[in-house]
Amino acid sequence: MESLQDWLAHLESLHLKGQGGIELGLERVNCVKAVLQQRQECPLIIVGGTNGKGSTCAYLEATYRFAGYRVGCYTSPHLLEYNERVRVDGVPVDDASLCAAFAKVEVARQLVGNVALTYFEFGTLAAWEVFAACEVEVLILEVGLGGRLDAVNVYDADCAVITGIALDHTDWLGPTREAIGFEKAGIYRSGKPAICADPEPPQSLLDHAADIGADLQLLGRDFAYFGDKTQWTFWGRDGQRRGGLANPVLRGRCQLRNAASVLAVVDLLRQRLPVAMQAVRRGLLEVDLPGRFQVLPGRPAIVLDVAHNPQAVAGLADNLGAMGFFESTIAVVGMLADKDIAGTLKTLAGKIDVWLLASLDLPRGAPAEALAGVVADEKLGGSAQCHASPAEAFMRAVKLAGENDRILVFGSFFTVAAVMRAMKHRS
Repeated sequence: MESLQDWLAHLESLHLKGQGGIELGLERVNCVKAVLQQRQECPLIIVGGTNGKGSTCAYLEATYRFAGYRVGCYTSPHLLEYNERVRVDGVPVDDASLCAAFAKVEVARQLVGNVALTYFEFGTLAAWEVFAACEVEVLILEVGLGGRLDAVNVYDADCAVITGIALDHTDWLGPTREAIGFEKAGIYRSGKPAICADPEPPQSLLDHAADIGADLQLLGRDFAYFGDKTQWTFWGRDGQRRGGLANPVLRGRCQLRNAASVLAVVDLLRQRLPVAMQAVRRGLLEVDLPGRFQVLPGRPAIVLDVAHNPQAVAGLADNLGAMGFFESTIAVVGMLADKDIAGTLKTLAGKIDVWLLASLDLPRGAPAEALAGVVADEKLGGSAQCHASPAEAFMRAVKLAGENDRILVFGSFFTVAAVMRAMKHRS
């Protein structure tokens, strides 16, 4: 295999069958990791949670980078290019580095009997190889799904963060917050800082942290924040307050909570990784994270948001309400079939004038007709049209929208990515 696309096609071909190539478990990854002889040479932060993982990782990445450290950051999924998942000092790594890492993992995989790694498992092991080759000084890994049985959890976090717990991926993680909380708490480690930024953590998370002897840090008990529309204040376990902080650049009511988690991490790791407050301030302000309530310049207004569950769309609704008046809002929506489609769309009941519902051409993709059925059955208001793809739906939105209207694109990373590609092609 010569190109990155060749390698990605190979990863796709290795997918375990069923449930869209997802199969949780650590045995496969641990077998290949042992052959690769991967060792942890620098402080490792692992970030899990239902929503807010990407934002928290981005803040941490920027903060430590501005503090002068060489930072490796692994996130998923990507929007446009796979390279986005593996960054060193804020820059996606090049194709050659990824191909070299994939080749190492492939050799190791074959040595243990051609173990059938999933796409995410293969990519996680390869990302580690990239970071080891670059000799990063701080490593940030985002959990893919859950925590306890996620591939990232073969590594031991020096500090683990859970941003929040809501109902999502219930087919794999369980139908309740208690079940999901236990799965996510699996990234905690004995004697190591374990942050939970959910204001109402499930008892299962508290019990697991106590059982393993994790150094649990709870929002509202061990660290907290308060603020207004212009600035905010953080206080941590040491009792010190840090006031006059500018609000994070990313929008949403959850962003102060994410930012508070970042300051909690910085405090807990300061003996190994000293960070000046100026680096924190810059880290919260100088972040570019496409697809998180991203408002594009020009008219009509175009909003891109990867929100795909009720909790995330509730935040999206708040942000939309703060944007001011628009004559109409046209929504381009595509979702995965295993999501809580009704619960997610109901959050915007009465707020959408035209629903342009798109099929996602993926094994887990929901057909547009299923989304239209939810809009009708739940009496969400507005008119509805079905389209074969997000790109087609977006083109229709552009034709319908006047300069005083707003186009909203949401429902999945795949939906936002397809629309971004369509806009790039048009330009």
